Amino acid sequence: MMLVVIGGILISSAHTPWGFYGHKLINKMAVFTLPQDVLVFYKQHIHYISEHAVDPDKRRYALKNEAYRHYIDLDHWGTYPFDNVPRDLKAAIQSHAELKGITLEGDTLNLTSSIRDSEAFFKEFIQFDQYSVVVNIDPLDAKPFLNDTLQYSEVIFKNHFAEYGVLPFFLEHYFQRLVKAFESGDVDFILKISADIGHYISDAHVPLHTTENYNGQLTDQLGIHAFWESRLPELFAEEDYDMLVGKAIYIIDKEEYFWNIVLDSHQLLAEVLNEEWNLKQSFPEDRQFCFDKRGDYTVRTQCPEYAKAYHEALGGMVEQRMRDAILATGSVWYSAWIDAGQPDLDILVSNLDEEQLLKQQKELEAAKNANEIYGRSHGN
Repeated sequence: MMLVVIGGILISSAHTPWGFYGHKLINKMAVFTLPQDVLVFYKQHIHYISEHAVDPDKRRYALKNEAYRHYIDLDHWGTYPFDNVPRDLKAAIQSHAELKGITLEGDTLNLTSSIRDSEAFFKEFIQFDQYSVVVNIDPLDAKPFLNDTLQYSEVIFKNHFAEYGVLPFFLEHYFQRLVKAFESGDVDFILKISADIGHYISDAHVPLHTTENYNGQLTDQLGIHAFWESRLPELFAEEDYDMLVGKAIYIIDKEEYFWNIVLDSHQLLAEVLNEEWNLKQSFPEDRQFCFDKRGDYTVRTQCPEYAKAYHEALGGMVEQRMRDAILATGSVWYSAWIDAGQPDLDILVSNLDEEQLLKQQKELEAAKNANEIYGRSHGN
C-alpha cells in the first residue's frame, strides 16, 4: 500500500486491525483476568505482552503468508452456520486443492487427480506449509506420488482454501504452541506466543475479519474497516469502555471455542455494514470526514461527531467485542497453562535479550517502511 502525502496531508493511511492502541489494550487488560498463580507471571511481563501485541501486524509487511492468519472469509464458503466448511484444516485444504505441473515443453497440466495417495502426499509436502497459498515442490520428489509418466520442470500446489483465510484453524495450532511453550519453561517463548495469540484472538472478534467484504469495498463503504476497529476505539475506549471483564475460564473444547468466536463475529456483520450505510445517507456529507493531526502528518479520517453517531448506532458493539476479546485472551493463556500441567511460573527466569529484541523490532519496522503490505490493506 502506498502512502500519498500532499501538502503535509496523509491522503491514504494504513490501519491495522483494532489499531495498535486496541491490540495493546486488549493484551494488557487480559492479564487482569488471570488467577493468582498465572497473574503474577504475566503482570511481571505486562509491558512486553502489551507492546508486542502488534508484532503480527508488522509481520504482514515481511512475510507473504502472514495475512491469511488474521481472517477467514466465511461468506465465501456459504451461509451461517457454515456447516459445509470442514473444521479440520487438512480436510478443508484437500477439498479445495489444485496441483499443477509445468512440462519440459512449457505446458501446464492439472495433476490433482493424478495424486496416488492424498494423505501421504499431504504429509510429505503440505503439512508443514499448510498455511501457505502456494507450495513449490521439487518435481523429482513429487514423481513417486503421481500416476503420471511425464517429466516436469515445476510442480506447484495451490491451496485455494487458505486464500480466504485460516484464522480459527491457526488459533488451534497456535494454542498448542503456547502449551508447548509452558511445558518447556522457556519464558521468552511463552511471552512471544502469548503476545501473538492475543493479537489473533482479537482479530477473530472483529466482524470484518470474517467476510470478503472486509473493507466495505463491495458495498461502496470503503474505509469501514479502519472506522469500526481503529477510529471508534481510539475515540471512545479510554473514557467510555469498562475493560474489567471478570475472571478467565478454562476452555474445554478449543476448536468449538475458536469457531464460536468467528461465527459470533460474523453474525454482527450485517449490523456493522447496515448502520454505517444508513448513517452515511442521512448525515451531512461535509461533516463525515475531517483532518486530524497524527505525528508529522495530517490524516483524513471520520469526524468525531460522525464517529459518535455510528458508535451510538452500534449500541455498544465495539466495547462488547473488545471485552469479549480480553476475556478470551486471558482464558486462552490460562487454558494453555492448565493443559501444560500447571507449571510453577514463579521459578522461571527470563533471558530476554533487550538488544536482540530491539534489533528484531527495527527489522520489523524496516520491513514495514520498505514494503507494501502483503495481503489486504484496510486503509481509508
